[in-house]
Amino acid sequence: MKIKITADSTCDLSKELLEHHNISTIPLYVVKEGQALRDGIDLLPADLFRYIDNCKCLCTTAAAGVSDYEERFGRFVSIYDAVIHISLGANFSYSYQNAATASNAYPNVYVIDSKNLSTGQGYLVMEAAMMAESGMDAEEIVGELEELKESIEASFLLDRLDYMYKGGRCSLVSALGAKILHQHYCIEVKDGRMQIAKKYNGSFERCMDEYLSDRLASRSEINKTRVFLTHTDANAGIVETAKRKISSLMNFKEVHETKAGCVVSCHCGPGTIGVLFAVLTK
Repeated sequence: MKIKITADSTCDLSKELLEHHNISTIPLYVVKEGQALRDGIDLLPADLFRYIDNCKCLCTTAAAGVSDYEERFGRFVSIYDAVIHISLGANFSYSYQNAATASNAYPNVYVIDSKNLSTGQGYLVMEAAMMAESGMDAEEIVGELEELKESIEASFLLDRLDYMYKGGRCSLVSALGAKILHQHYCIEVKDGRMQIAKKYNGSFERCMDEYLSDRLASRSEINKTRVFLTHTDANAGIVETAKRKISSLMNFKEVHETKAGCVVSCHCGPGTIGVLFAVLTK
């Protein structure tokens, strides 16, 4: 069975991984001065950060529309036996609802709500691609993904809170307090929603070391197949330190460093770093 895997651009997989597994992405939008720009095509994270920091204003994000999905699904339905699309979590965006609506026009298109974002979503996308490569049929893959998505752990350590404040996700008091007290917040995805998991105190590098230990140390239930270290244009030295820390805590077969796209970056700001993996369920 010939199956095409597609995903929202928020899966934050590298160009190399996407090309290697023949995965196609559908861009969400960043709205800048009233203009909708395609994530990763019309706007890159470095440009986004430069604009927001210089103008002190906010960009917003928008879902891909039904027509975007209809156009992309339409490219593949006659070429492949089935198309499986893994979307950004339904609680984060209307993208899942729009993709599901678009899929109604095609009997061989399946849409999965990842209940996640960034490489928490990307983990599912990778698994879907490898299952398709192994020859599994569409219904089998969909069933496996529906189970697997409940086992993904996604979390991020924020370097700064001003982007969260500008986006209305935290108060000015919290943002100023965090800056003054050198606090760094860990945000995790739980049951398809983001929540604050813990506050860390001290330098970002010190907090990151503690964060990674909290997430990985002494945990036998973690699936060691792969881990994603995903960041929003973080300092290269800090990224390398994080890689070494991960290797010291857990012997993953694959460690993938990826950079978050504009949609994810727009909400968490530069310097954010996260570790994303799956836990064993069987």
